Amino acid sequence: MEQPLIRIDKVWRVFQMGEVEVQALRGVSVDIQRGELVALTGASGSGKTTLMNMLGCLDRPSSGEYWLDGHPTASLASRDRAMMRNRLIGFVFQSFNLLPRTTAVEQVMMPLAYTASGLSSREGYERAVRQLELVGLGDRLDHTPAQMSGGQQQRVAIARALVNSPPLLLADEPTGNLDSRTTHEVLALLQSLNQNEGITVVIVTHDPTVAAHTRRNIRLSDGLIVSDKRIEAINAKDSSPATSQEVGS
Repeated sequence: MEQPLIRIDKVWRVFQMGEVEVQALRGVSVDIQRGELVALTGASGSGKTTLMNMLGCLDRPSSGEYWLDGHPTASLASRDRAMMRNRLIGFVFQSFNLLPRTTAVEQVMMPLAYTASGLSSREGYERAVRQLELVGLGDRLDHTPAQMSGGQQQRVAIARALVNSPPLLLADEPTGNLDSRTTHEVLALLQSLNQNEGITVVIVTHDPTVAAHTRRNIRLSDGLIVSDKRIEAINAKDSSPATSQEVGS
C-alpha cells in the first residue's frame, strides 16, 4: 500500500492549566491516505481542534509521532515545522482572514512571497489567476472583500490556501459564517478539488450536514477516536451518505 500522507501514532497532547493537567489527546493513532476527503467531528472539548493543530504542524505532540508526507515532524524545530507547513499544507478558516482593501488576486499571491521566491511577479500573478479561475472567481480578480459575498470571500481564501499547490488542505469550520445555500456551494467546491485535483481535504466540523459531504468521518470524544467510518457514496443533492462502513480506529 502507498505510504499515507498523514500518519499519527500514539499521540498524546497534554496541557498544564495552572495546577490542572488537561489531556487533550490521549494516545491517538490514525492514517489518512492521499486523496481522501475526511471530516474530523466531535463536541467542543473533544480534541478535534487540537488534532487539527497537530496535523497542521501548528503544535507538536507531548509524546508520540506524526509523519507528514513521510517526514517525521514531532521533533522538528519551530522554523523547520513552519517550512514544512508552508510547503505541504493549505489552511482555510471560519473567518476568511482577508485584508479589507486588497484585491482577490493580491490576496492569493501573498503566500508566494514566503515560499516561492524563485517566481517572478508575472509568474506569481498568473498562478494566482489560475487558482481564482479554479474556484470560479476568474471574473473577480480586482474585487476587494467588500465587493464580494461571503461565499466568494471563502473561495478567495481557498484559492490562497492552494496557491503553493500543497497536497493537504485543512479546513477549520469553513462554512461557519455562511448561509445554507452558500455552505452547499463551498462544500461542493471542496468535493470538486478533492475529486478533480487529487487534493487531500480534512474538514474540522461540529455540523453533521457538513460531515455528510465527506467520504470518511473520524469522530473524537475526550481526546480519543471513538468512531472512524468510511462513506461509500455521497448524495451531493441532499448531503445524505448512502452507506457507511466502520473501520478500525
